[in-house]
Amino acid sequence: MSPYTLAIFDLDGTLVDSFPWFLRTINDVADRFGFRRVRDEDIEGLRHASSREILSRLEVPLWKLPAIARHARRLKAEAAAEIPLFPGVEAMLRTLIENGVQLALVTSDSEANAREKLGDAAALFAHYDCAASLFGKPAKFRRVIRRAGVEPGRVIAIGDEVRDIEAARAVGITCGAVNWGYAAPAALRAHGPDYTFERMDEIASALCRTRRVG
Repeated sequence: MSPYTLAIFDLDGTLVDSFPWFLRTINDVADRFGFRRVRDEDIEGLRHASSREILSRLEVPLWKLPAIARHARRLKAEAAAEIPLFPGVEAMLRTLIENGVQLALVTSDSEANAREKLGDAAALFAHYDCAASLFGKPAKFRRVIRRAGVEPGRVIAIGDEVRDIEAARAVGITCGAVNWGYAAPAALRAHGPDYTFERMDEIASALCRTRRVG
């Protein structure tokens, strides 16, 4: 059995490979909502920046964030077929369940979009708390933990951005960072996550290697 009884996953950049879609779409969104376009030479710098720094660099009006999020969800719904799971996701999730871990999904995307992108793997999740605002994950983490009925010390949150690490720390749970998503690995390491994953299969190996006694 895993030492964790609940694993909370992010979706985009963690379980599904949506970064290419994001790069194809971001400048259309920028034009629509009046913030700076992203040039090719900007991308690597933005991958090293925090969410607040990204908003500042792109001059995104904060009051427009809810409308931008709603628009992005509509675009993702239209492009769901273009956004695949990363290889090995379903096998990893099944291994966690077999080792006694409940699965939860907390994402800025809608639940309908998340289920569409997850496909058959959607049924593996016991808890969904979706449509998180940019900095709204801590509240959703707390709600999922209460709903699952587990102690915070037995919970891990896994994501691909600095804000995922910050959200986990805000609610006192373990955090894991994947190196194949939106944020640069160096940016994630600088925030000292409890786990850093280079490959999908490392998640199940790390979470299931310690067995409880009794």
